[in-house]
Amino acid sequence: MKKYCLALDLIDDPILIKEYTEWHERVWPEVLENIKLSGVMNMEIYRYKNRLFMIMETSELFSFERKEVIDQESEKVQEWEKIMWKYQKEMPGAKPGEKWVLMDRIFSLADLESH
Repeated sequence: MKKYCLALDLIDDPILIKEYTEWHERVWPEVLENIKLSGVMNMEIYRYKNRLFMIMETSELFSFERKEVIDQESEKVQEWEKIMWKYQKEMPGAKPGEKWVLMDRIFSLADLESH
């Protein structure tokens, strides 16, 4: 199993942030199925003000390239992503059109304790 952490900023508007949170309380089944199909075993999203942090635990099947292909093949996922852009904004330094950006791990207590 591998773990990835990603960050994303929401548009800093309390009404939009509330709506975005509500969308994530009722994620479409097709979106959930695609997440699992891509090799994601668990996904959590945390919010601080308008900044989001996603933690993904993945199987050996997962790659970002594979997930992109699977997502592109699903009309429902594409529809979901289009709706989500209403609430999201690009992170500083992100590539054009890139939403979630991969974070670098700089500390691990478990790694320190295993040496």
